[in-house]
Amino acid sequence: MGIIEKMRLDGKAIYVTGGASGIGKSVATALAEAGADVAIVDINLEGAEAVAKEIADATGSKTIAIRCDVTNQEDVEAMVAEVAGTYGKLDACFNNAGICLNVPAEEMTFEQWNKVININLNGVFLCATAAGRVMLKQGYGSIINTASMSGHIVNVPQPQCAYNASKAGVSMLTKSLAIEWAKKGVRVNCISPGYIGTDLTLNSEALKPLIEQWNAMAPMGRLGRPEELQSIVVYLAGDTSSFTTGSDIIVDGAFTCF
Repeated sequence: MGIIEKMRLDGKAIYVTGGASGIGKSVATALAEAGADVAIVDINLEGAEAVAKEIADATGSKTIAIRCDVTNQEDVEAMVAEVAGTYGKLDACFNNAGICLNVPAEEMTFEQWNKVININLNGVFLCATAAGRVMLKQGYGSIINTASMSGHIVNVPQPQCAYNASKAGVSMLTKSLAIEWAKKGVRVNCISPGYIGTDLTLNSEALKPLIEQWNAMAPMGRLGRPEELQSIVVYLAGDTSSFTTGSDIIVDGAFTCF
């Protein structure tokens, strides 16, 4: 069997949070194209259902759509139980849901701070530990979290202290879980994307001036594309990454190199 065949995900059951749009939708599509059955998880159930149908029609994947608020422990536990119950197992997950608020620190309310931390960091903790409990019982599994280059550098010119702190937290949470579960068959990794041009980003009038500045600073002179993250997650979800755990894979076009 060649490496391409070994990288396929046939028969694997995987959920993706934030799967109704952007990076989540793109990665969910790639996972299904690689043969996995994918649960599209999002707080926007209508959007999740539309993506699940689109992916199923295009790939034949056994998709389901689940509404879940990743900051609500009961929601998360029910979501993981539904995925494992539907497919009979949980091979991998992509904990990707997140938000960003660009607010100067001295003006940021505690409510705004908590909103970002709750979704970006607490949500990853809830999803990763709920999935981890299932995987630990199985004796195997791969957990993939979305961190950010913002956990490695302070982005400019936009003020986003809560986002940066939350993503640095995701990276260290990932490493901590990887160490705890390394001998128990459960791998935990994260990806740290740079600026990615999703439909939401590219269609935002408010972000256009920022995008121009980001591109001017970027070594490659452009934003990344969601599909440029697909192969990393497919790799981490599959068996060829069996010795990869505790990694924070930066995919940023060299933005953090200076």
